[in-house]
Amino acid sequence: MSVRVAIADDQALVRGGFGMIVDARDDLEVVGEAADGSEAVALVGRERPDVVLMDVRMPGMDGIEATRRIVAAGGPSRIIILTTYDADEHVFAALRAGASGFLLKDARPADLVDAIRIVARGDALLAPSVTRRLLDRFADGDGALESRTAAAEPRLGDLTDREAEILRFVALALSNAEIAARLHLTEATVKTHVSSVLRKLGLRDRVQAVVLAYDVGLVRPRSS
Repeated sequence: MSVRVAIADDQALVRGGFGMIVDARDDLEVVGEAADGSEAVALVGRERPDVVLMDVRMPGMDGIEATRRIVAAGGPSRIIILTTYDADEHVFAALRAGASGFLLKDARPADLVDAIRIVARGDALLAPSVTRRLLDRFADGDGALESRTAAAEPRLGDLTDREAEILRFVALALSNAEIAARLHLTEATVKTHVSSVLRKLGLRDRVQAVVLAYDVGLVRPRSS
């Protein structure tokens, strides 16, 4: 079965270019396009795609608000944020809104295809170096991390010591293989623990786990 993809961008040439890349793969198909956030929300509600490629900056409703509304609706669609700059504060806001990752607009076609497949299977698109830079930049800045400690701490208490340890490593943007090496576990065991952490905390993916861990002070940004 093909991965169904929706594309939201205010530039027709960008939509067309991404569409050609997606439709050229046998396992992917474009099910619709949107020129702004409002159209994106309506499109997702109508077509229920597996993955949405969402531009951040669009007229009217932007990609952040569209992401927030799509995630709040509780559907199956997962969102990849498209951005020109990897240190854009809007990217961080979109991740907090529930996006499953982000991709630079100048990414190679193969990277775009890989990103869609990664997110479609339920994983998050987390580039460790970029994720750390984003979190380090905004975690201390002018209230950028609105505390959810009161809501989150009771759920953290449901984690085992091992799960809490793994959550800390996830928040540092380590892969399952890296966590396994540090803790002398198999990758399969780490994957099971990560799945348990997400389930207990009511999170969609690793991106939300990273944000939550910083929100509640489980890990701290590096000093600048």
